This record gives sequence, C-alpha cells and structure tokens, in this order.
Amino acid sequence: MSHGQVGGEKKYKGVRRRRWGKWVSEIRVPGNGERLWLGSYATPEAAAVAHDTAVFFLRGPSHAGRLNFPDRAVALTWACLSPPSVQLAASESGMAVDAQMQEAAWREERRRHPPSSDVSCEMISRREPGDSDVCMGSELYGDISVDDMEIWV
Repeated sequence: MSHGQVGGEKKYKGVRRRRWGKWVSEIRVPGNGERLWLGSYATPEAAAVAHDTAVFFLRGPSHAGRLNFPDRAVALTWACLSPPSVQLAASESGMAVDAQMQEAAWREERRRHPPSSDVSCEMISRREPGDSDVCMGSELYGDISVDDMEIWV
C-alpha cells in the first residue's frame, strides 16, 4: 500500500500539512536535487495527485509503482518535460482533484440539506388578471439579505 494511517489521517508520499490546514507537495528534481514546488491544496488527495504527476513525468512510467494512486497513471501519456512544465502539469492535476472533491462535498451537503423554498404554487397562482408579470423579490421571498445566502465558489 502506498500510504498509511498517521494520527487518523492518511499519509501520502510527498505530501505534508501546514499548521493552518492546507496540504502542500514538493519533489526533488532528479539529477540536481533542486526542490520543485508543486502547490498548496485543500485536500491531501489533491496534493498526492500533484506529487504523482510530478513523479511520473520526472522519473518515467517505470516508477508508477511508487505513486500514491498508481491506477491514475494509466490515464497519463509520458513525455519528457522540463521542471517548469512538470510543475504546471502537477499543479493543474492537483487543482482539478480539489475542484472535484469540493464539488462532491457541495453536492453531498445539498443532498443532505436541500434548500428550503418559501415560494408556494398557491402564492403564485393567486395573481389577479392584469397583475404585472414582474415580481418583486420581497413579495415572493420576504426580506432576503446577502447574509442569508450561501455563496459557493
């Protein structure tokens, strides 16, 4: 297994957690030993995918067994990339995983706690002939402020 449990959290190769909770990844460039910064992520899985991407492109497909998620390497086509190109590819793959995981968490939250609606069909159907088709927000929804809204980025 490529990762173990440490203090209740999964431990991935090339990933560490900052004091403030972000997960970061970096790798050493073969041949010169320079550190290559791969980014800061919201989830350890995203940082691990960034690390895997860098390992794959810096060391080649023969090192796929040393990845955190070896099954993901099947989707990659190896090419000899410069360290800045590896850095970009790793960052993009990590950010994509973060976005997928945040979307999944958002969908799960919406599934468990669907938004409530104060608008009823009865209220809309009580319109009189000649009423304007323009509805004021406060007529249908009551007083709504920005503080009442959830904003998801």
